[in-house]
Amino acid sequence: AFNVVMNMAPNSFDDQYRRCHFKMLRALPALNRTEFVPYSDYAVAWNKAAAIWDSRPYPRPPLRPEQALALMAYTMEEGLYLEFNKATRSAGRSRREYLDTFHFKVLHFLLTEALKDLRSARSQPRCLHVYRGVQIRFVTVLGRIVRFGQFASTSLLQNVSESFGTSTTFEVDTCYGADIREFSDYPEEEEVLIPPFETFKVTKITHEANETYIHLRSHGVHSNYNCAWFRGDVPG
Repeated sequence: AFNVVMNMAPNSFDDQYRRCHFKMLRALPALNRTEFVPYSDYAVAWNKAAAIWDSRPYPRPPLRPEQALALMAYTMEEGLYLEFNKATRSAGRSRREYLDTFHFKVLHFLLTEALKDLRSARSQPRCLHVYRGVQIRFVTVLGRIVRFGQFASTSLLQNVSESFGTSTTFEVDTCYGADIREFSDYPEEEEVLIPPFETFKVTKITHEANETYIHLRSHGVHSNYNCAWFRGDVPG
């Protein structure tokens, strides 16, 4: 495994869409027409999710259908989330990069809003203790403030996280992630999804043979972008 430095992921596209929620909703149909076609994984996952969602019994959880579909599509199609997260990690290099090359504007918005709505609707504890395992060796410094810089899948169960990789295991207290198991193709994984803009303090690092354990405690949020589609706040 090669080493990746964990830091504030400065190139991440990290919009929280503060104060432009309704404007974004109005922009979605036009955006969707441009994004849906070229990305086959996206279209396939979305249609699969829609079929499953339509067959689900009521009552439906506290999300609009398109938010639920976004979560379901994200969890079920490996090609989609790998491509989406790779794009999210770099689309914040500039607003131009976001406008011209980030073909997941709709998915990013719907996932961001879904996590926010799930957190506010739930009686679940405000912060969740979760695990994330990856096959990449991350290196960082005790006390450093860091971000994942992408939507990061974690689990309430440590043994589930280990099945995804053990080069680095993160033990995380997240206060902005949300439990998405009822939208997951794999509810038994008890998945919690963390947004790209949540910041964490590195509170402990341990090494064992070829494995690294990093403990992260939620430190708030940080976004370089806000409402970038409408100009909004952009870096520089």
